[in-house]
Amino acid sequence: MRVLYLSKALVVGAYQRKIEELAALGLEIHLAVPPAWRDERGVQPLELAHTRGYTLWQVPILFDGSYHLHMYLRLGDVLDAVRPDLLHIDEEPYNLATAHAAWLARRRGIPFLFFTWQNLLRHYPPPFAHMERFVYRHAACAIAGNRDAAHVLRRKGFAGDIDIIPQFGVDPALFSPPAERPPHPFTIGYAGRFVPEKGLLVLLDALASLPGEWRFIGRGSGPLLDTLQQRALELGMRDRVAWEPPLPSTRMADFYRELDVLVLPSLSRSNWVEQFGRVLIEAMACGVPPIGSDSGEIPHVIGDAGLVVPEGNAQALRDALHRLMTTPDLLAALRLRARERVLARFTQAQIARRTMQVYTRICGTPCKPH
Repeated sequence: MRVLYLSKALVVGAYQRKIEELAALGLEIHLAVPPAWRDERGVQPLELAHTRGYTLWQVPILFDGSYHLHMYLRLGDVLDAVRPDLLHIDEEPYNLATAHAAWLARRRGIPFLFFTWQNLLRHYPPPFAHMERFVYRHAACAIAGNRDAAHVLRRKGFAGDIDIIPQFGVDPALFSPPAERPPHPFTIGYAGRFVPEKGLLVLLDALASLPGEWRFIGRGSGPLLDTLQQRALELGMRDRVAWEPPLPSTRMADFYRELDVLVLPSLSRSNWVEQFGRVLIEAMACGVPPIGSDSGEIPHVIGDAGLVVPEGNAQALRDALHRLMTTPDLLAALRLRARERVLARFTQAQIARRTMQVYTRICGTPCKPH
């Protein structure tokens, strides 16, 4: 079976391990990615980290950074060169990139599927509504990253098969616990975008009343950085709170291994609810228990491997942090449970196998491992 996998997300090197795992299952896979992708954090250039066993195509995009309007130039040429049995469009159904790719595939008689994280019922104006209906009408199936996204697809009229599979897992060999934990202050971490909906101002309020010896490291970037720095200064925590720039995806495990706990205090908004929280499973794979809010998919990802608190509740977040700081047996148990949960549910190999089952159902062609 020959598959063309189209994804701007796979400019991130650590994610490419999924494609290697798909190739290891006997698939002839071609990956089409842009040379870079721009968002509110800046420009993410293509990282070439895991490139074995498949063919990579760099396809220029038009309107780089426009989530809804970007599209892949010369994608038709790639489809003609590869002549795949299936096109996997790793993009929301209401975006121009998806509709354009779907149109190109349909003209060539190539079945396609799409991926969605969208866990809020939202209705889009023309032309996005028209593009979405076109994709729904002609897609062989859909992959939803969480259960709420699957419900949204049904409510919006998608009648095809839906499989609930996270977009990416983690490589447990790359994301692994440290060999030893040298003495250090209790270390709390966050990784991701510095934006209001991630609840970082709530986190600072929680830290302001947290007793004991601790330090906090927030790693990422975004428009809220100046506000966060000023707020930490006002709360008298300048010496215990650090805001660090992003790391390449293949070095994030080094950051997680510094931590005792990872915090994801996301806040639901009218136009956004936490869709998964990939940093949770990366940290958990490194033996770092998470504390997350009850926004969106977070509680389902954490399960019994960490603590969940009501979103926006600084006191509850502070109490959860204090509990882990002062209960070493619980912290040790959650470290083991976190790693075990990832190995049971969220590895790249598991995500690849479940994705391959979807491909086989569409194409009716089982693959044999090399």
